[in-house]
Amino acid sequence: MSPESTQPWSSRRLLFVTGKGGVGKTSVTAAMALALASRGQRVLAATCGVHERLSAMFGVAPLDHTIRQVADKVWAVRIEPEHAMEEYGVLVLKVRALARAVFDNKYTHTFFRAVPGLYEWAMLGKAWYHTTETRSDGTNRFDVVLFDAPSTGHGLDMLRVPRVILDIVPPGILRRDAEQAWQLLSDPTRSGVVVVSLAGDMPTTETLQLVDALRTELQLPIACTVINGVDEQLFTASQRVSLLADESRLDPDRSSGQGEAQGTLVAAATRAERERRQAFNVDRLRAAMSDAPLVLPRLVEGAGTPAGTAVLARALKGEADAE
Repeated sequence: MSPESTQPWSSRRLLFVTGKGGVGKTSVTAAMALALASRGQRVLAATCGVHERLSAMFGVAPLDHTIRQVADKVWAVRIEPEHAMEEYGVLVLKVRALARAVFDNKYTHTFFRAVPGLYEWAMLGKAWYHTTETRSDGTNRFDVVLFDAPSTGHGLDMLRVPRVILDIVPPGILRRDAEQAWQLLSDPTRSGVVVVSLAGDMPTTETLQLVDALRTELQLPIACTVINGVDEQLFTASQRVSLLADESRLDPDRSSGQGEAQGTLVAAATRAERERRQAFNVDRLRAAMSDAPLVLPRLVEGAGTPAGTAVLARALKGEADAE
């Protein structure tokens, strides 16, 4: 294994799930949570953003800042930056009433929003904080925290924040916590980024750019790459070549009105072209990664539902069991 994958994704404490918008990172987060729970691990799935969809994957009421159990050995929470800032204030100021007076204030809200990276740190820091929580017997409250993070650009900005704090903030509680969070994020035995992609041209290109930024600029470990929504291959490579030999089959103007048999060939050629592009992009991702990507099927039915999440979870559990 490469240095970025010295541990399987299934044995890490914090997994930061990101990717281009629309690739299904929330679906992957929910499926990973169920897969890990089925192996006996206690999992917290945390999400952020105004429109959370994680609750739909588990078939529960919309999430808020209160941690709730959503499945066997799975808990979930929506990280709200304002509330996370107040919770952090309680930890720092020790007195909840004083923290509320400081943080539940329209003037301080305006100030905090004006400080670059502060709200990003509030969300990332809260996800990190849940990895430090223990139960009364001293064991971890959660074995793994899955953070359904923002999409690529915002996700990278969020990951940059702890290092910025270390560069500019003087010694104190904020710097101490950022240092501990960065130590966890950069430790390939305990943490890692889960990079989610589709097998299309644009998602693959953006995923490769994300992987390069993680490796070169941030030097953070990649736990695994997940290629989501992959169609089953109906044709072999040679069959695709044969179907695509006649380029007119992909031209709707030239192929229309030529009978049922020709219509069937056109449909087959269209599917073959989609499979060819998909195979090409899967190969691009495999070539770029130290370890083979995890491949999840396209769900014809049940996408975004508990039933669909269970299907993806079974596929991921199989991958985890094989590691």
